[in-house]
Amino acid sequence: MAEKKTALGLPENTTAALAYGLWLYAWVGGLAIFLLEKDNKFVRFHALQSTIFFGVLMILEMLLSNLLMGSWTFFSFLRLLMQIIQIGGTIVWIVCLVKAYQGEKFMIPVVGEFVEKQLGK
Repeated sequence: MAEKKTALGLPENTTAALAYGLWLYAWVGGLAIFLLEKDNKFVRFHALQSTIFFGVLMILEMLLSNLLMGSWTFFSFLRLLMQIIQIGGTIVWIVCLVKAYQGEKFMIPVVGEFVEKQLGK
């Protein structure tokens, strides 16, 4: 059985894994692949999930960083919260990357369901 190829000419699972790109900038890779891949639903799912989840995560980290600069009152709490977000994001990134490469459709809670609705599932 032949491997499914994508618009990028790569195997489906490789393209889906590439949608998660580099952890902090996974949303950029996801967006690029989402815009380039018009037909493959598996790849589009992973690309849009990456774009939304890691885009929101990056915005959250930027907001927390700005709060850390402006306020000493919650400094320790915010620093701990940022570390938890970064560790959690790294774990989600690894799981998504591996699952996509294995050809599995791993859904991040809430985000995955939203993505399915957007893609018309």
